[in-house]
Amino acid sequence: MQSNIYRRKLLNAVLFFAVNTKYVGLGKLSKLLYFLDFTHFKQTGYPSIGLEYFTFKKGPVPRDFWLEIKDGDVPGDFVGKVALLPIEDDLTLSRRGFQIKAIGKPDLSVFTPREIKILGDLAFIYKDARFKDMTEVTHLPKQPWDITLKQSGENKPIDYLLGIDDKSEVSLDDAKESLKEHQEAVRNFGLSPTK
Repeated sequence: MQSNIYRRKLLNAVLFFAVNTKYVGLGKLSKLLYFLDFTHFKQTGYPSIGLEYFTFKKGPVPRDFWLEIKDGDVPGDFVGKVALLPIEDDLTLSRRGFQIKAIGKPDLSVFTPREIKILGDLAFIYKDARFKDMTEVTHLPKQPWDITLKQSGENKPIDYLLGIDDKSEVSLDDAKESLKEHQEAVRNFGLSPTK
């Protein structure tokens, strides 16, 4: 596996959610990754994985990763670790999505203790939830997806800074500086979590 820490975190977050929650399709996975990144950002001023999320109709989606797997293709560096199992519509027998299955166990050593706690909390909260059950949470008024959708429209990037509020553990100024440093490191060292 490549040494890109953000790509390794992405793979292991996918594995973690596939092992520790039920009904993991692309929609539920998108929301769980969003919660992981935005919760971590709200606490520290930088995202855990650093995916770029967009305002899709049904919620925030890490578009570049979604494009990698939306057709049921397992990315090369995920082969042997993750399986994408087609789900067929009982009536039309056409594919209506796929379920994400872990072939191996997640390597939690790529995460900090804080990230492991967030992963565990999310798995506990959403263990039995289905994608549609989670939609209301991501669509809450005055939250990053809602603000971006209302101000910019569909398929627009969601700014991490919209996640900073009076309950955040970092100030807006500190978050701006941390996010800038994170983005510079990703750009300068080619550390994108997606291809």
